[in-house]
Amino acid sequence: MYASWPCPQPDGSPGEEMVLGFDKARSKRLLVIAPLFDEANKFRHQAFQIMRRLDAQAIDCFLPDLPGCNESLALHGEQSIARWREAIAVAARHFRASQVLAIRSGAWLVPEGWAGWAYAPAKPGQILRSMLRARTLAAREAGRSESAESLLAEGRERGLDLAGWSLGAELVRELDAGAVAPSEALTVIEQAEVGGKPLWLRAENDVDPAQADALAAIVAAGMTDA
Repeated sequence: MYASWPCPQPDGSPGEEMVLGFDKARSKRLLVIAPLFDEANKFRHQAFQIMRRLDAQAIDCFLPDLPGCNESLALHGEQSIARWREAIAVAARHFRASQVLAIRSGAWLVPEGWAGWAYAPAKPGQILRSMLRARTLAAREAGRSESAESLLAEGRERGLDLAGWSLGAELVRELDAGAVAPSEALTVIEQAEVGGKPLWLRAENDVDPAQADALAAIVAAGMTDA
């Protein structure tokens, strides 16, 4: 199930990243795009459960690591939304994906024109503010005084470490500008359609079989109708 895929590096040179996949050379082929930052950890097992269900319905699925994420040896601080979007475009072509399922902030990375689904797409500004708030709270508990405004100004110029993630200046500016949104070719799946408490709002990493069932059913039905 684990393999590697040829992912271009920021300087254009060839590289390799890991991919979790169910590949039986079937006609229905889905690229799954994980969310970024802390939500990537919260959805890793859930994404696997969704893919298992789709595999059982004769759909090939691929969840690629992106540069700087998960098992990648690339530096997270050198990445940007634009570079990740380029990597997703290469992955979609490499795996001959017919459609995509983007989870939360993963929807920002879908190249224009690719059809599929965006599950509960997140807003860049909200994600950035949440990470800034986590840092200022941690600073306060440690007896330091930091403000979101000063941190953001620093981040735009030099980059910033937030919630355990190293964000380069380009990535901070992209998130702050909010100029990333799901492609209009994607169908949005709202949390109400899935049911239950969202995984990203749970205190601990979790898996929800009922939600995995619901998401897989929506995607499988859509791929059958396509």
